[in-house]
Amino acid sequence: MKRRSIDPEMPANSAETSLCEALLGLSSVDEMRAFLHDLCTPAEIEVMVDRWRVVPFLLEGRSYREIHERTSVSITTIGRVARYLNQGSGGYMAAAARRNLAGVA
Repeated sequence: MKRRSIDPEMPANSAETSLCEALLGLSSVDEMRAFLHDLCTPAEIEVMVDRWRVVPFLLEGRSYREIHERTSVSITTIGRVARYLNQGSGGYMAAAARRNLAGVA
């Protein structure tokens, strides 16, 4: 990931907080979609969509091979998502719980 020197007017953690607040401030799927399309390249959106697509399958306990066959998402990406589901900061699990995805209490 690209790192830049810290801008004295807005430290990196403040900029990240500001982005999180902007995301939280959106009130509809259409607003979020518009924001993401303005913020991200098509490739970045595709990567995020691929990662999110495999979450329900991983929570159901499906094999990486089956997930790949059903989604065409690479085994490497599936493994990365699985690692963050198990050892990440809890973001995938929080979002999955809010969406009532399989296997989330």
